[in-house]
Amino acid sequence: MTFLRSVVGKLWFTILLLVSFILFILTVMLLEFFQNYNIHETKDNLTNTAEKIANVLEEHPNEKFPLGLEISWEIIDDVTKVVIVKNENEIYYSPNTEKEKKLTLTYIKNDNELAKVFQEKTVEKISDLSEKTGRNESDYSIIGVPLHLPGDEHGAVFIYQSLRVMQETTHSTTKFILLVAGVAIILTTIFAFFLSTRITAPLRKMREAAFEVARGKFDTKVPILTHDEIGELATAFNQMGRQLKFNMNALSQEKEQLASILSSMADGVITFNRDGTILITNPPADRFLQYWYYEKGGNTSDVEAIPSQVMNLFQKAVDTEKEQVGEISLQGRHWVILVSPLYSNQFIRGAVAVLRDMTEERQLDKMRKDFIANVSHELRTPISMLQGYSEAIVDDIAESQEEKKEMAKVIYDESLRMGRLVNELLDLARMEAGHLQLTIEEVDLSSFINRIIHKFQGLAKDNEIQLTVEIGSGIATVSFDPDRIEQVLTNLIDNAIRHTPKGGLVRLTVSNEEQAIKIEVKDSGSGIPEEDLPFVFERFYKADKARTRGRAGTGLGLAIAKNIIDAHRGHISVQSKMGLGTTFSFLLPRKK
Repeated sequence: MTFLRSVVGKLWFTILLLVSFILFILTVMLLEFFQNYNIHETKDNLTNTAEKIANVLEEHPNEKFPLGLEISWEIIDDVTKVVIVKNENEIYYSPNTEKEKKLTLTYIKNDNELAKVFQEKTVEKISDLSEKTGRNESDYSIIGVPLHLPGDEHGAVFIYQSLRVMQETTHSTTKFILLVAGVAIILTTIFAFFLSTRITAPLRKMREAAFEVARGKFDTKVPILTHDEIGELATAFNQMGRQLKFNMNALSQEKEQLASILSSMADGVITFNRDGTILITNPPADRFLQYWYYEKGGNTSDVEAIPSQVMNLFQKAVDTEKEQVGEISLQGRHWVILVSPLYSNQFIRGAVAVLRDMTEERQLDKMRKDFIANVSHELRTPISMLQGYSEAIVDDIAESQEEKKEMAKVIYDESLRMGRLVNELLDLARMEAGHLQLTIEEVDLSSFINRIIHKFQGLAKDNEIQLTVEIGSGIATVSFDPDRIEQVLTNLIDNAIRHTPKGGLVRLTVSNEEQAIKIEVKDSGSGIPEEDLPFVFERFYKADKARTRGRAGTGLGLAIAKNIIDAHRGHISVQSKMGLGTTFSFLLPRKK
């Protein structure tokens, strides 16, 4: 069945069926023609033979009659029998006539057709001579012609022959015609298969080439073997392959160019299909979606889900065919969203959303407003205490020497606090100005981390906090400035312990990324409010005093940590939810 469904099979079967039908019609017509021709030819031969015998006998009358008989018997062949009726008393049979198959005068006269020969008529009849023999013999063709002899009554010459001879001749002819037809069909089959194979061979090559092109091999070419329609088809196929390769290269270049543009954009871009399915995103848009996933708890089942605010803007843009603008805040970061419809001819096929992170602008606005207030606030308390206690000493309010020493001790502590604040401000200014000098060394990361953890075990134990560390496998030595990274970890671990209640957990995790080392400090504290998250790495940021146990810091530690990580060409980030704790993480690249 597979062969018959192919072009070769269909073409071969069509040619064979057409030739077979023509040969069938021709065979039937030839058989009918030869059968009729054989019958008519036999009858004509018998008639001519009978007339010759009559002429011979008429030329040899009376005493020469026996000579005429001899000549007559020589004229006939072995299968032809002759009855010569000279008169009612003289009847002569040919020597080859069998006794039981003689044509008697009684049978002739009793037959109305045969009796007409005595009336000067030539008659033809098919008879089985059953009346003569009493048996059902084969049919005979009987021809009778008048015989004119002087002085006698009208005689007759009857010549008859069995139709079996004609049937055998017809059968032989039929066998020969059928043999010729069979040979013709066999030759036609071979010729049709050969012809169809030659015709379809280029088509099979084109089919194979089409499959190769479908697999992406656009350099595939079909050999041009002929200059007919199939050759023109092969030429068109090769031209199509070249054009397709050109178009695919152009599309690939446009796609790469578009991908490069999207990847280099600072704004996030999300392209939607008509039904809201995400088609294309760039890295800033991926970060936006990651913030949203974290906001949802990181357990959303639909990886292509988007915030409802964005979906509402998308739906409005599609329905109204106008640009829509909105704002959204996630994890303390602010985005302005512009959604524009995309058209295919005159129909909307989707929309594109541009996400602009406005957090930095908001932070700058807040910094301008809070910087002077923060500096004033940080300096006001120690200055007030220095002024108050120094006045007490000058005015001799302190009577005893111990009281004076206690006041001087307070003045000393506050001066140290002011000095630390000023030094950290100067360090931060140098870092932001690019004057930070790093001393890069090959550090055994496992020993380095364990030493820092050991330093904080006492503080954690005093505050009834469990401090654990987890270092991934395959991490040996890493190149960084150990003093600066220790400063970062010290700040992060100290903050985690101070913001974690008793019975809580602080975990430090070191994992191996593809091209960097990732270090996380995770606590089970109360978390950072969402509105404060964008400002945790700014100067003078402090958590709510109600959530801070022990001494308060200057609010510059995280800003310094961020500058140190940036100097290592790394990245530091924070994720937090109220009541679930906070996770600070930073990446250190393997190569500087």
